[in-house]
Formats: sequence, structure tokens, C-alpha cells
Amino acid sequence: MQAGGPAQGTTQRALGRISQSDDDKGGLRTAFAGLTTRGRSFLAAGVAAAVCAYVLGQADLLRVGLLLAVLPLVSAIVLYRTRYRVAGSRRLSPARVPAGSESRVHLRMDNVSRLPTGLLMLQDRVPYVLGPRPRFVLDRVEAGGRREVSYRVRSDLRGRYPLGPLQLRLSDPFGMCELTRSFSAFDTLTVIPRVEPLPPVRLSGEAQGYGDGRQRSLALAGEDDVIPRGYRHGDDLRRVHWRSTAKYGELMVRREEQPQRARCTVLLDTRRIAHQGAGPDSAFEWAVSGAASALVHMLERGFSVRLLTDTGTSVPGEGSDGFAGSTQESADAAGMMMDTLAVVDHSDGAGLSRAYDVLRGGSEGLLIAFLGELDEEQAAVAARMRQRSGAAVAFVLDNAAWAHGAQGPSAQLEERLRLLRESGWTAVAVPPGQPMAELWRHADRQRTGVVGRSEAQATGEWS
Repeated sequence: MQAGGPAQGTTQRALGRISQSDDDKGGLRTAFAGLTTRGRSFLAAGVAAAVCAYVLGQADLLRVGLLLAVLPLVSAIVLYRTRYRVAGSRRLSPARVPAGSESRVHLRMDNVSRLPTGLLMLQDRVPYVLGPRPRFVLDRVEAGGRREVSYRVRSDLRGRYPLGPLQLRLSDPFGMCELTRSFSAFDTLTVIPRVEPLPPVRLSGEAQGYGDGRQRSLALAGEDDVIPRGYRHGDDLRRVHWRSTAKYGELMVRREEQPQRARCTVLLDTRRIAHQGAGPDSAFEWAVSGAASALVHMLERGFSVRLLTDTGTSVPGEGSDGFAGSTQESADAAGMMMDTLAVVDHSDGAGLSRAYDVLRGGSEGLLIAFLGELDEEQAAVAARMRQRSGAAVAFVLDNAAWAHGAQGPSAQLEERLRLLRESGWTAVAVPPGQPMAELWRHADRQRTGVVGRSEAQATGEWS
């Protein structure tokens, strides 16, 4: 069997091809091992009839026994010798879906040989969290014909799930033998966190996106002060800096204008000791979903965004400083960050010091943190992060409320929130089941001093 061409999607990305191999290493032993229950029963009945015929001296019974024994063996040999050339492909629509949403998997089989096929049975391997294993029965496929089938997959748990390899089961007309041939390729379905649309509030008080303060780096600089960069596809050839090109041996272009973009860092606390519970409705999953919502929202507003975890690792875009690059690169940067959040898991760290070391290098613009349970030491570390940031908003989860359904923030959480606010944070407690959009508005009202304790309690929000 041979591979077919990749199936192209309209709005989705084609994921390549499935290659099926002719697993002939086992020879006829593989074919005989594929005898079905019917075939083994015929073979056993034939052998038994032949033995009885020999003992009883019945020639007619011997002929019947030989017929019963030979039929499954001949069927296996014929099925083994039949060379179907079937090409297969798989397409996901889409290949990246939010948790709780469905994706459709399209399978296409092409008979590229000159002979029609027999009965074909398809079975695709999928993880149990995506649903039952899909099985299809295809009737006789004419020479040069094709068949298309599809099935749905859905997961409430984010992650990366392999699909495949696709298995093709061949059967003879009598049902005596079945052979399984596997395609070699598999695809991956990425289930990303749920993203909630957020209202356009100004949490930082800074200019949005590029703002009004565009800086012209070469406005007052001479030719010797030019800082060139490598040529990129689409750059105007009139901006080529020939002196630097001759010096470095590759095309270099002038940076004639560098717009200053507002920056935002989204900090996700993944410490195992800071979160309790598991499953799609746990506090940790809310934090991951909240971080994803904040990332997408800030990228849409034109910010240069960076995703940072408590371990100090970040997922940069194209920018060399770890932040997402220009507006044209925002979609790619969002995809990279969503893929990272799809597989992010608890860390074994005990503190936020590594993230603080990354942030203390200078002003990082707006800082949005999703924090788990904080002890006194880690609350002090988080408070110091505000000193290196233009503005800071913290969404702090209370494990007691998420795990035990407590009403209102605990005394310990109130103390941690007070410490953060005294350090300049806009700190918001996260109760179970509260929509991210409501907390986003609440953080803005808290920053402007609109929400008091009585109003927060009346609306069901925590201050």
C-alpha cells in the first residue's frame, strides 16, 4: 500500500498524509494468524473430520474434512496475495480547539490500483478522553475510486492528543481471514484553554498599543549611528545598508523607525503546592484559562506580550527580548502561547523567586499575575515584583473556597491582598465560578477607587 497526497482544508490547516505499509515481514504466518473465529472453526472441524474418516475408514467424510480445512487456508493465502494499493489522508477541522469544543476528523481513502477492493474496515486510534474509538465499514471500492468518512472528537481537558495511526482491516468474501494493515503517520489535536472575551478597560493607565509616543531612533542620528538588522522577506531594498552588508557578509537593512509598543507580561503561578483539586473546574484550570484570556486580549489591543511562569521560563514571539513582535506576528505569537498553555502542568517549585529574577531586570510595563495560594514569604516576593513594573494586577485564588466551598475570602487571603495593595498592586480575590470578564471589570473599578467593600458584597464580588 502507498501513501496518498495530503488533504487540503479550506479554513483549517492540512495536517499531511497517512502512509500505509505492507507489513510482509511475517510472510504467510501473518496471514494464517489472521484467521477469524469462523476460519479457525472450519479448520478445526476439517481436521477433526479427517481424523474420524481415517479411524472409521470413511472416504466421503475425508473429502468433507479436507474441504473444510482447505477453505480457510486458501482464503488466507488469496487475501495475503491480493495487493491492494490504498492511499489515505486525514484532515482536522480545526487542528486547535478550545476545551469543550468539537473538532471533526475527515478520513479519505483512495484506491489507486486497477483492481477493486473487497470489504474494508477502518479503525482510527484516539485517546479515551476524546471519545470512543471510531470504526467504519467501507463497501467495495472501485478502481480509482475514493471514500470519505468523518467523526467528531471532543475533550474538556486541554492537552495535545495523538490521532492515529489509522488501521485498515481486509477481509475475504467468506469471512475466514482478516488482515490488519496500519498507516505509519499520525496527527495531533491541540486542545487549548477556554478564552473568554474581556471588556476594553484601561488597567494600566498607559497608552494602548503603540500609543502616541512613537520614537524615531534615527531622527537625530547620523549615518554612523545606524543600528542595522538582518534582511527579512518583504523589506524594502532601498533600506539596505551596504556598509553593514559588506561588513557582515549578508544583507542588512536600516532601522529607520522603531515604534515604541506598550509591554505586558502575564505571569502564571503553576506551583503544585499553590493549587488544590484537579479537573476542568479546578482552580488551576481557571488560572490557565484566565491567563489565556488576558494574553489574547492584550495582543488584540496591540501590546507586546510575554507569557511567564513561576519557573522563570517564558514563551517569546519573534522578538529577541522575549516579547511578541510586530502586529503581523501577533497571531503566530498567540498560537505559540496557546500551545504552551495547552500542555502546561504543575511545577514542583516552592516559590516565585525565579519569576522575580526575570522581572527585576527593568520596567516591564503592565504585569498581570494569576497567583495561587501565597504564604507570607511568597506574598512578599510578589509584592516586590510591583516595584519593577509600570502597573500590576493580581488575580489571587483562594484554595479554601475552591476546595471546600467557603463563603468569602479567608483571613489569610485578606492579609495577602492587603500586602499586595500596599505595594501598589491591584489585587482581586477569585471566588469559584466567577467569570473572568467580571473580575476584569472589578479590577478596573478597584484601580479607580469606585468599588468599596459594601458594593462588592452586594454584587457578589470580592474586593
